[in-house]
Amino acid sequence: MAEFFSTYESPIVYMVLEALLGLSLYLPLMAGQLSLASPGFYALGGYIAAILSTKVFPSSNNLFPIPLLLLEMLIAGLISGILAVIVGIPALRLRGIYLAIATIAFVEVLRVVSLNLDITGGAVGIFGIPQPFQSQIEYLWIAVPLLLVSMVLFYRLERIRTGRAFIAIREDELAASAMGINPTYYKVLAFTLGAMLAGIVGVISAHFLNTWNARQGTFDASITYLTIVLIGGSRTFLGSVVGAIVLKVLLEIVLRRIADIPGLPNWLAQFLRDGRLIIYGILIVLGTIFFPQGFVTPDILKKCKKQLIKAADLIKAAAQ
Repeated sequence: MAEFFSTYESPIVYMVLEALLGLSLYLPLMAGQLSLASPGFYALGGYIAAILSTKVFPSSNNLFPIPLLLLEMLIAGLISGILAVIVGIPALRLRGIYLAIATIAFVEVLRVVSLNLDITGGAVGIFGIPQPFQSQIEYLWIAVPLLLVSMVLFYRLERIRTGRAFIAIREDELAASAMGINPTYYKVLAFTLGAMLAGIVGVISAHFLNTWNARQGTFDASITYLTIVLIGGSRTFLGSVVGAIVLKVLLEIVLRRIADIPGLPNWLAQFLRDGRLIIYGILIVLGTIFFPQGFVTPDILKKCKKQLIKAADLIKAAAQ
């Protein structure tokens, strides 16, 4: 087990971070909005962490203080939320593919701006971002609690008035409006909450990678997070977590091990290592055909819940 974690410590941490980013994309989808802006706010959060930790909070110690890391997460979340409100009010008037195009344009604008600012390091980016942990696997101490807290909050969100309003808008916006729900308010709220989560994850990722540049927030990343949500399931927050696990294990462990098999044609091995976007595209097509609601659906969760209740009753009866 220790050897496994030491070998795959980077993919394991990335798996948790990508699950969080999938959740940030799931929030607008929960309100029926196909927003692909998460990579932009993710990149923004990373730049905030890189600038603060190298220029504002330079530390003379070997390890970057955890309280300062938490402060960066708070600042990134607030700035991402404010920017999301500014962008979301006009952008969320669009629907469907037009909203997706607008949010992709937003990601591209942020990327171009970061390429042309001195404070972001231009095309080179920012290097030497201090580390709050001694090893990569220790980032799980901050990433896993954030994921668990997020999952608990999402679980509660789906069962309170705000979450039900999101779902009502997704199912039928006109009917939701007729019932007294303000679609604009709730769509902007979902967009903003997702942006804040993406910005917070960007802070952790910047320290984890030790460097940050414009390549972190791109259209490729939008496709990655969309694939996570669609494959895992876009009707429940657990889908994003399952999608991140499946894709990270598939692409980072299984396919790379297959690519290392001796005697495999060079072109096939190279494709398995580097053809990530093509594989994601194939998975999106196959997933929408055979699993239109993803691997995890509300019906599956209900069945699992019933089976768990039956198992608990059997265990209780056997104990008595």
